[in-house]
Amino acid sequence: MNTSMRSTSRTLWVAVRALTLFTLVLGVAYTVLLTGVGQLLFPAQANGSMVHDKSGVAVGSSLIGQSFTDAEGAPIPEYFQMRPSAGGYDGKASGGSNLGPENTELIESIRDRREAIANFEGVLESRVPADAVTASASGLDPSISTEYAAIQVDRVAEARGISAERVRQLVEAHTKGRNLGYLGSGQ
Repeated sequence: MNTSMRSTSRTLWVAVRALTLFTLVLGVAYTVLLTGVGQLLFPAQANGSMVHDKSGVAVGSSLIGQSFTDAEGAPIPEYFQMRPSAGGYDGKASGGSNLGPENTELIESIRDRREAIANFEGVLESRVPADAVTASASGLDPSISTEYAAIQVDRVAEARGISAERVRQLVEAHTKGRNLGYLGSGQ
């Protein structure tokens, strides 16, 4: 074997060993370590932040919004309504509509949503907040603004047969402030 061939085969053997080592360390050991730490320290988050019903059956995730509409697509009065979803609240169809701010289809859908929400909530169209008529980037955001929650309180209270004050207290108890005290709009 000449020197060039020996050098090439030695380099190849070093590369194969390095690939094997890095695959085992970074591809297997690191993954197993992080999965174990996640399961140990943050089991709910590591398993998708699942929401369970009274019998323990998983019915959704706290990270994914869901539609509260009847079979015909009409909003169910007993529930707070979410932001619209470009993907139909399907985790496999996550994504926005990709329509630009001057797209006539988007403008018309926002106008229609604003009118429908104002009628359903019994408020002026000017009181309908932006998050009520526009989808989030993922189309799956489960959060709504405090403004959108506020215009829904009376309807939800009436539909559930409880006081509006009690519903307001529940909204307040479940409202998160701005991230780092200044990012976002509190939800």
